[in-house]
Amino acid sequence: MIRIDETICAPATAGGGAIAIIRISGAQSISICGKIFFPSDLKINLTEQKGYSIVYGEIRSGEEIIDDVLVSVFRTPHSYTGEDSIEISCHASRYIQQRILELLISNGALAAYPGEFTQRAFLNRKMDLSQAEAVADLIAAESRKAHKVAMNQMRGTFSDEISILRADLLHFASLIELELDFGEEDVEFADRGKLKEIVLKVLKVTKELTSSFSLGNAIKNGVPVVITGRTNTGKSTLLNRLLNEEKAIVSEIPGTTRDYIEDTVVIDGIQYRFTDTAGLRETGDIIENMGIKRTHEKIEEASVILLVTDINEGKQTLSDTLGIMRKIIAREGKKLIILVNKTDDDMEGNRPGIEADIKPGENESLLFISAKTGYGVEELKAKLGEITGTDNDLSETVIVTNVRHYEALLKVSESLERVNRGLEEKIPDDLVAIDVRHAIHYLGEITGEITTDEILGNIFKNFCIGK
Repeated sequence: MIRIDETICAPATAGGGAIAIIRISGAQSISICGKIFFPSDLKINLTEQKGYSIVYGEIRSGEEIIDDVLVSVFRTPHSYTGEDSIEISCHASRYIQQRILELLISNGALAAYPGEFTQRAFLNRKMDLSQAEAVADLIAAESRKAHKVAMNQMRGTFSDEISILRADLLHFASLIELELDFGEEDVEFADRGKLKEIVLKVLKVTKELTSSFSLGNAIKNGVPVVITGRTNTGKSTLLNRLLNEEKAIVSEIPGTTRDYIEDTVVIDGIQYRFTDTAGLRETGDIIENMGIKRTHEKIEEASVILLVTDINEGKQTLSDTLGIMRKIIAREGKKLIILVNKTDDDMEGNRPGIEADIKPGENESLLFISAKTGYGVEELKAKLGEITGTDNDLSETVIVTNVRHYEALLKVSESLERVNRGLEEKIPDDLVAIDVRHAIHYLGEITGEITTDEILGNIFKNFCIGK
């Protein structure tokens, strides 16, 4: 529900700190605040204050002083939402915040919906829709690279790329439409060769953006990594080593880990979600079998599988374990790192024979490590970044991280493929124009030039209140 004519309020900070901020936005925000705020300087009238000014005073309910506060004044259009806005900096007591919100609401403000401030920023053209979505990504960012990608998108790098593509297609569409207007006179305004160049150029960039989604999704949501293998190969020891803490119980007794254990760690600016799983083996233990079943489920969900083996295992055992794992992950997109664990200095001579026996295939890597001593673990971390593509420099890269954008770009590519075929087969211009318009429409959906209340509702409902 869009309430652009109403004045809204909400806390803009999370609990737990010493100071809180309450945000008010809308045409009546300054006058509503003025009814409950009393400046320490009696000569000051809040409604006459210029934008970008801060006033010290008290929030009162009648004669009762609620808190000493700082009130920041923002005048339209120079505010986050593009409207007149107020930010009240108060002490972070839940009681104080609740009383201030009650006073604002009793004087005419409405409690804000999740994302309603950013929605107003979009509607008032302070940012486009993809930039608005980046605000939520920036708040949720838990790693350096997730922050970098969200910041680039919020500053408009992705929007600029989409705008250029859309402008090229609009030029193309205008020439086609012009020819249709003069159809009976057999006039040609557009060189078909040039038009095809434009289509192929836009199609190439669109496909590059689409292909970046797997990387963008990994950066935004973290890379799911499963640690698996037979019992007692050192899986839990490896998890503890990667996390730098005793997260998993380590024991010489086979089957100690009966359920999966999950935790996250940031490596080189990327968040990885590691899952230590129950050892793969035949067992009559009902509980352990349930854990092994969950291991298979977690392997299906993972992007990377760390298969931990023991350098002391026999050739046949190693071959059997690897064969089972290759069957489980026999689908595109899975990356397998085979880790030969318990490799100490005196075991180095065994490496050539093991390398010959394993023969890593496509999407597979082989590393020798010691989870107990840390040998090879830094090499493993580097390999994780390499095989997921997350070790790239993202400073100038436009990356798609949003499913909505990805799906729209797929539709753009499909439309342009039809346009390209139409130009090659010399189908009527009015049919070509339909697909061009479709591509323009889907690009417009990304930035919000074309949108609906339903789309806006789905996007902003996932924001936090106060943003």
